[in-house]
Amino acid sequence: MALAIRDVREHDLDAVLALNNAAGRSILALDAERLRFFYAYADYFRVAEIDGHLAGFLIAMREGRPYQSPNYVWFGEHYPQFVYIDRIVIANAYRRHGLGRIFYCDVNSYAEVRVPLLTCEVFLEPRDDVVVLFHGTYGFQEVGQQRMGSEGPQVSLLAKELPSYAYVRETYLERGGLPDVPWLAERERPHSPDSNQRRLAGERRT
Repeated sequence: MALAIRDVREHDLDAVLALNNAAGRSILALDAERLRFFYAYADYFRVAEIDGHLAGFLIAMREGRPYQSPNYVWFGEHYPQFVYIDRIVIANAYRRHGLGRIFYCDVNSYAEVRVPLLTCEVFLEPRDDVVVLFHGTYGFQEVGQQRMGSEGPQVSLLAKELPSYAYVRETYLERGGLPDVPWLAERERPHSPDSNQRRLAGERRT
């Protein structure tokens, strides 16, 4: 079995949309327009490819994006810097094989050289103890709760401190930027609306 975790490509979007909307109640449905928003704005948008088949994906964003999800907004009101995991979806045929943990390791590696916190939420209605336990064993702690809209589900807002960030900030980010190597580079997006505000990782000052 050949596994590759890579940045999403435009030709993947139809398969990503179908996979998302087949995931059931635990994942909010998407339409093509919202998926295009993620394609344009998500800082982290990677897919898992197994033997040429799309097996899953994870979407995450840094602070400051024009995203109005109530949970993303909550984190923006409480923390100045973070990476927010919006959703992770694994195809039914590839569940229970550790792919979710592989994705979380990968997004953790992305986040820890950029921000002090990795954040997400889990639904409490309906509560899934497997999901709650997964996040707890991965180092997430509850930092709040809220209801998504007046009649939406109750969610637990989670954050994980990234202890490596302080070292990276002092050693690299405050001294010219991250090393110029492919695994530290940002994903290519159709447009980068804040390119003048945030220098891409891997681009050193001269």
